[in-house]
Amino acid sequence: MKSSSHSSMFVPNWQSPANVGACQSTRCEGASLAPYSSFNLGLHVGDDPLKVLKNRAHLDSLLPNPARYVQQVHGTDIHIVNDESSTDTVIADGLFTNLVGQPLAIMTADCLPVLLASKDGTEVAALHCGWRSLAGGIIEKALPLFQSKPSLIAAWLGPAIGPMAFEVGVEVRAQFLASSAEHELAFKKHRDKYLADLALIATQKLNRLGVKAVSNQSECTYTLNDKYFSYRRDGETGRMASVIWRKF
Repeated sequence: MKSSSHSSMFVPNWQSPANVGACQSTRCEGASLAPYSSFNLGLHVGDDPLKVLKNRAHLDSLLPNPARYVQQVHGTDIHIVNDESSTDTVIADGLFTNLVGQPLAIMTADCLPVLLASKDGTEVAALHCGWRSLAGGIIEKALPLFQSKPSLIAAWLGPAIGPMAFEVGVEVRAQFLASSAEHELAFKKHRDKYLADLALIATQKLNRLGVKAVSNQSECTYTLNDKYFSYRRDGETGRMASVIWRKF
C-alpha cells in the first residue's frame, strides 16, 4: 500500500440537521498490519482481534457512546435499536434508532453505505447497500421506519466501488430492470458483462420514494487504494465504518 496522508476519519458533507452526527472511517492511521493495514474495524475478516478492538476503541473515543454493529449478510433486515435492545450480535444489514447518543455503524469494503436522517434530527438509520441488499429492497424497507415523510429525510451515500470498476453479470442487471426500467441508466455494457453504478441505483430508488436530499461522496473504494479497503481489489482486507447518531 502506498504511504498516505489521509486521516482515519472524516465528516460527511451533506444536508444533515445540527443535532445529527456522522463520520466515515478510512483505512489509515490504525493498529492493524498488512493486509488489513491499518484502521480495520472488521472482526470477521481474519485480522488480529486485539488490533481491531484497539481500532474500534479509537473510533468509540470520537463518539458519544460505543458504536452499535450488526452481523451483515447482504440481506434486507433492519434492526431497530431502542431502550429494550440487547447488545447481543444481531444479523441484519441496517440499523435504525430515535435514541439520543446511540451511534449506528455499518461496515463496508466496496458495498455502498447509506446514512439517513430525518430533517428534524430525531431519527437516523445506517444501511449496508451492496447490490443484493439494494435489489432486495433494503431502502424500501428502511423509509417506512421513519415517522418523517420521505420528503423530510436526507441521505448520504458514502464511498463504494465506483461505476467504472464494478463489473456484474447480466442476471444482476435483469434483477434491477425487473423492478424499474429507470435502472437501465445505471448499467453500461462491458464486454459480455456490465458496469454497474451502485450510487446511481440508490439515488434512483431514494428519489422514486420521495427522498430528494441525496448527497454522494463519489469516491471509488476500488481505485483509491491508499484511502479505502476494497474486497474486490484485494480479497483479504479490512473494513471501513460509516457511523451516524442523534446528538440531542
